[in-house]
Amino acid sequence: MIQSMTGFGKAIGQVAGKKITVEIRGLNSKGLDLNARVAPIFREKELDIRKHVGEKVLRGKIDINIYAEVTGIESAAAINMDLAKAYLEQLTALEREVGIKGDLIAAVMRMPDVLGSAKSELTEEEWSYLQGLLDEALDQFSEFRTQEGASIAEDFNVRLDAIEAALTGIAPHEQARMEAVREKLLKGLEGMEVDHNRYEQEVIFYIEKLDVNEEKVRLTNHLKYFRETMNVPASGKKLGFIAQEMGREINTLGSKSNYAPMQQFVVEMKDELEKIKEQVGNTL
Repeated sequence: MIQSMTGFGKAIGQVAGKKITVEIRGLNSKGLDLNARVAPIFREKELDIRKHVGEKVLRGKIDINIYAEVTGIESAAAINMDLAKAYLEQLTALEREVGIKGDLIAAVMRMPDVLGSAKSELTEEEWSYLQGLLDEALDQFSEFRTQEGASIAEDFNVRLDAIEAALTGIAPHEQARMEAVREKLLKGLEGMEVDHNRYEQEVIFYIEKLDVNEEKVRLTNHLKYFRETMNVPASGKKLGFIAQEMGREINTLGSKSNYAPMQQFVVEMKDELEKIKEQVGNTL
């Protein structure tokens, strides 16, 4: 079954005094465009994270966000006392100079590098736990894509049915179109001396060139192939190529069907195909 490139997955857990949150979002893209924002403690594993996610999601504009929030005393932040004192001295001097009082301790604690993690090295336990959360988020992401893909598949089938119905609607008008072309050509000979037998042969040859049976057969085969390919995983690009071939046959039908009742059906097919192409762009 096809999948959408749009998706979202999220997993939250706690290990070694840290609350870990993993979020994965995906949008449509021609290739794999992967962006990652990783908490500092997991930064050394960013390449491994990117590789693992890329193998699972295959294609799309993917955003990975991994947050780590300290919750346990064993990982509580340590105050850089020397730096804090230096900030406090400067802020005190500034307070005296401008004559404005404030909560200097609170201001100091917000200054850069005053707080540092007492435990900054990644442990095997933490890395293993993150991998589990990453897989959980990826599973949710894949499920989301599958659900969206089911909606796309349903829309595809509606559009394909409409094209097939329009293709069937052309058939009753083909004979009438041929007669109209024949009459138009013969009418142009009125008052002229010509070999009517030879001219009749030329008319038949011309009409045969306007025959659309081959285009109808090829388009029917493309529609069947499109439906079959919808059941193949990660087939979005292939569906795009099939849709292009469908477009060629429909355009040829339009150029040959110089007859208003048939052109109406061709226009309907073109409209449905454009909607299919729009959805193909969001199909994995």
